Amino acid sequence: MIGSAPSHPAMLVRSEPIVQRISVVTPNLNLGRYLRATIESVLGNLSPGDEYFIIDGGSSDGSVDLIRGYGSRVTGWVSEPDKGYADALAKGFARATGDILCWINAGDLLLPGALDAARLALTETDAEMIFGDDLYVDEEGQVIFFSRGYVKDLHSAMLYGGWTPLQDACFWRRDFYERVGGINPSLRYAADFDLFFRMALHGRCQYVPLAFSAFRRHAGQKSISGSDAYQNERANLRRAVLDRLPGSQLEKSLRCLWHGAAIRWRVHVSQRLWRRPDLVGQPVEKLRCCQYWPMEAGSG
Repeated sequence: MIGSAPSHPAMLVRSEPIVQRISVVTPNLNLGRYLRATIESVLGNLSPGDEYFIIDGGSSDGSVDLIRGYGSRVTGWVSEPDKGYADALAKGFARATGDILCWINAGDLLLPGALDAARLALTETDAEMIFGDDLYVDEEGQVIFFSRGYVKDLHSAMLYGGWTPLQDACFWRRDFYERVGGINPSLRYAADFDLFFRMALHGRCQYVPLAFSAFRRHAGQKSISGSDAYQNERANLRRAVLDRLPGSQLEKSLRCLWHGAAIRWRVHVSQRLWRRPDLVGQPVEKLRCCQYWPMEAGSG
């Protein structure tokens, strides 16, 4: 007797996990000295289906020839004048079709394994945005120190304490990015703070104890060359939200004093307790995405 087809064939189909595709954006303006290392660090992390966009602001230092040399290994790129790094990022994210988004500035690096670790973290939790740790490196790629990005409550740390997560160690869902309004291209300095601030206020943000990236200290960075302007822009963004919150001014001021003190204590702790002196001076290319804190027994 010939068997008949099952009446509920769908019950026999094994569901496969949905692969989360990641889109990475790199803004660049005349940072060709560091750009190759950044590009290579991203390309080495990509899996099939992932995307990489480079948005150049009209560089005159050979960056464009360098980008062009990567051909189809880069999903897309453009070189044209823009209004600043936030405008460049907005262009890049508008092109992105991945489920997860992040950006890595020219000069910074994704550590090997970073994208797969971020993909896993966002797939296995209900977080809409994750933030982690990074390594600070000098212009030659030698580790200066390990930076732990942990805070228990990102919402309060940003709103009342003025803290911001480590930008290069942040990853988020594209639908969440769109829901909070995306990056504000009109901001010149604190667009990273503004984006993560809105995410902290309106979504589920979770710390992941992994060093995803390396932040390179160099003179061309907005957060260094324009530090006063960055602080002022960030303060204005916080003040605008605080002014709209219910409650007395005294109550809000006390919260700011409390969380501000907590952030200053955190800085003190990071300098004394959350150190990895064994990493200092190591070439970053020998390191990968992993958990660097707590320290292994006997380290440092």
